[in-house]
Amino acid sequence: MQREESQADRRHFIKVAGAVSALGALSSPRVFAQAGSDHVLQLALVGAGGRGTGAAVDALTNAGYPMKLVAVADVFPQRLEDSLNALKQNFADKPELIDVPEDRRFVGFDAYKEAMDALRPGDVVIFASPLAFRWVHFQYAIDKGLHVFMEKPLVADGPTGKRMLELAKKADEKNLKCAVGLMVRHCRGRQELHQRIQDGQIGDIVAARAYRMHGPVGTCFSSPRPKDQDELKWQIEKFHSFIWASGGLFSDFYIHQIDEVCWMKNAWPVKAQALGGRHYRGDSVDQNFDVYAVEYTFDDGSVFFFDGRTMLGCRNDMSSVVLGSNGSAIVSASGHHPGKVRTFSSFGPDRDKVKWAYPQPEESPYALEWKDFVKAIVLDEPYNEVPRGVEASLVTSMGRMAAHTGQEITYEQMLNCPHEMAPGVADFATTGAPPIVADEDGKYPVPNPGQERRREYPEST
Repeated sequence: MQREESQADRRHFIKVAGAVSALGALSSPRVFAQAGSDHVLQLALVGAGGRGTGAAVDALTNAGYPMKLVAVADVFPQRLEDSLNALKQNFADKPELIDVPEDRRFVGFDAYKEAMDALRPGDVVIFASPLAFRWVHFQYAIDKGLHVFMEKPLVADGPTGKRMLELAKKADEKNLKCAVGLMVRHCRGRQELHQRIQDGQIGDIVAARAYRMHGPVGTCFSSPRPKDQDELKWQIEKFHSFIWASGGLFSDFYIHQIDEVCWMKNAWPVKAQALGGRHYRGDSVDQNFDVYAVEYTFDDGSVFFFDGRTMLGCRNDMSSVVLGSNGSAIVSASGHHPGKVRTFSSFGPDRDKVKWAYPQPEESPYALEWKDFVKAIVLDEPYNEVPRGVEASLVTSMGRMAAHTGQEITYEQMLNCPHEMAPGVADFATTGAPPIVADEDGKYPVPNPGQERRREYPEST
């Protein structure tokens, strides 16, 4: 089996290398212009938690081009070691894919620089740290001439969104390829569904609804910080609990379904109004609501209803549906994969009214996003998902801000809101000061809809 895999890998490599050679040195990226038959893309991982480790596995498994991990960076040494141990175990039959000796394992707030310094121009870096650090890391990657895969969301506020859009332009100027982990966009079934909707199979989209309802996951709810733990590092470790670090559970959990529905509509909403609240939370000190209900409105007046709930003992649902003037479509049946997309001649999922269904089984979008990204690098195709990733992040934040302030929030208001959640993030290595602090009871500022109207939570004192 290993020989068969090796031969298949070699055949694919020859095919890709031949395509690169055909492009010629003038049109190929620098790293490929002089590449020989033994060329390997080097990969660095910045942010070695579960999401980063998973992204590294996806890259090394699905890139379709020889690649190896050569450097890892994280703020927490134990998380770095746990990640490497998991990766080595996963690739026990291919140990050459994990080439990270002690001197290429970097810990601390400046570790991202050292990990990227270990790469060559034209190599690839994964950003899987909390979104607050995204623009800082992106700037350094551009300076180093590196292609970037960054996890979603990209931003939680307008000032950072504008900064990321400017950085995306700089990346284009340097011909760097940038991928964003909104992997559903790479699902072949959803791509075909999108085309069928654009071709009018269900008429004009007039409404949509999506749900993400399940129990607590990640670090969305947190008990008070132990007194012996550093404040800043503890907040980073519990990043889902803090809006400055992640956009809260709303941005981090809900962006996928908000993005996929807007993709099917081929538009971003222009405004949002929302409800939300906290229930049965005991001594939790995080900033999240655990119930959200958002009504997004598009420019043509059509609406998109999103409901999110993070509670135990309640009905679970993770699905997306769009309703057209001549039928409906399932965008996600239950979770991200498999999508099981279908179109119907009715407004409900009636089996006898199915117009079209994508054949099963489906290839994982987590694999496809890496295939598409690396293909663009190797063949020097235009590829920059950052602007769209920023827009999806801002639209998601628009719904979150509407719930947290109790106001109707437009896209322009979200983009131009002056409140930057983590203004000192670039200086964390020297200041060690978190953007917010707990009060004397160990609690952090939470949204107060109707009372705090111009920002999502009061300033901490």
